[in-house]
Amino acid sequence: MAAGFLQRERIVAPPGWSRWLIPPAALSIHLAIGQAYAWSVFKPPLEAGLGISGVQSALPFTLAIIMLGVSAALFGTKVDANGPRWAMVVASACFVAGFLISALGLYFSQYWLVVVGYGFVGGIGLGIGYISPVSTLIKWFPDRPGLATGIAIMGFGGGALIASPLTSQLLAAFGGSGSDPDVHGIAMTFLVMGLIYAVFMSVGWLLIRVPPENWKPAGWDSSQARQGTLISRGNVSARNAIKTPQFWLLWVVLCFNVTAGIGILERASPIFVDFFSGSSPATTIAAAAVGFVSILSLANSLGRILWSSLSDYLGRKNMYRIYLGVGALLYLTVTLTTNTNRVVFLICAIFILSFYGAGFATVPAYLRDLFGTYQVGAIHGRLLTAWSTAGVLGPLIVNAIADARIEAGVQGPGRYTPAFMIMIGLLVIGFICNELIRPVNEKFHEPVSGESATTAGVRA
Repeated sequence: MAAGFLQRERIVAPPGWSRWLIPPAALSIHLAIGQAYAWSVFKPPLEAGLGISGVQSALPFTLAIIMLGVSAALFGTKVDANGPRWAMVVASACFVAGFLISALGLYFSQYWLVVVGYGFVGGIGLGIGYISPVSTLIKWFPDRPGLATGIAIMGFGGGALIASPLTSQLLAAFGGSGSDPDVHGIAMTFLVMGLIYAVFMSVGWLLIRVPPENWKPAGWDSSQARQGTLISRGNVSARNAIKTPQFWLLWVVLCFNVTAGIGILERASPIFVDFFSGSSPATTIAAAAVGFVSILSLANSLGRILWSSLSDYLGRKNMYRIYLGVGALLYLTVTLTTNTNRVVFLICAIFILSFYGAGFATVPAYLRDLFGTYQVGAIHGRLLTAWSTAGVLGPLIVNAIADARIEAGVQGPGRYTPAFMIMIGLLVIGFICNELIRPVNEKFHEPVSGESATTAGVRA
């Protein structure tokens, strides 16, 4: 493949190119890398086939989430400089390579290769793939940035809805499931999934285009765009963005919003069982817990597009007031009502997870409002280190407290009360940080003339 094929100049959209081809390009990447949320399907066969612990089977996923944030931060500026096609090709290569290295490791019963392949190499693909289409979508949809980013990031939340049944079927077909799984069957599953994703993700980098310089949607007048005190008319570089208090306040906002959501998501099934184990037969509760996990996954996915789209009308700051303020009240409701009303518990959990997903989808538009479109992808990449932190913090809080309470003989909802109270505190802190966000000082803006003014119109 010639290097020129990946250059930004090769993907400037010709006249008449429909901007509605860009969301499918983004979705092809995000639906693929969203497979990470379905890692739990691999855990039982890996543990049974290799004789490893639950902690060991979680290592590839944990490392992948850490590398997502690290790679997004390290390569964000390069993604902006080289353009979305280059980024999508690199992301596809790393993500697919992660599956192929894992397959090789399992074939030779070398689990460390799964950790390195899926966790390290694949995790780099996650980070670059996650940020690669976002700033491009913002360029194509200046009139509806919340909707645009919500469409793509919805794909990441919904990727598990495709990956979970696909993984289960492939494991069953190759003999990699059951109480005595064939490790070679698990290896074949990784191999086939890697090849499927290689084809699926190629749609993204073949379709992706950047708008021509000074392009705008037909009939849209930027002078009539939604005004707001936080919406910047200047542009801030990634280097300057991390020097602003706005960046770090938003970092805390995202980190604590994600911590509150991922704490439930990572332990969803055991939480449901612990809350309602005495109300129905064990088999019924187990089946209901599976349904509960599916419902939360759907809420996570739909929240990303519904709430982020609403942010185009209500404003980004107001939406985070809802995510954090209402989220704290929902956690308080669950803490006070415990297991007395299953419907109330379910509704609260659905909204908490919808706010969790929406936080991811709304933050790129929030960054665009604060820092402009110039290098917004690189700024987004640096901000995603908040996700890596939350990916460790949330499960650690919930699991450590739950394990300690179980050892102390505590039953039912009481196992989670201290953890939920901590989540309430974190959401309140996030709410305060959101209130403190003000417009970015003009001293951080890029000069209007020169290179930044030119690239501000075309970088995606």
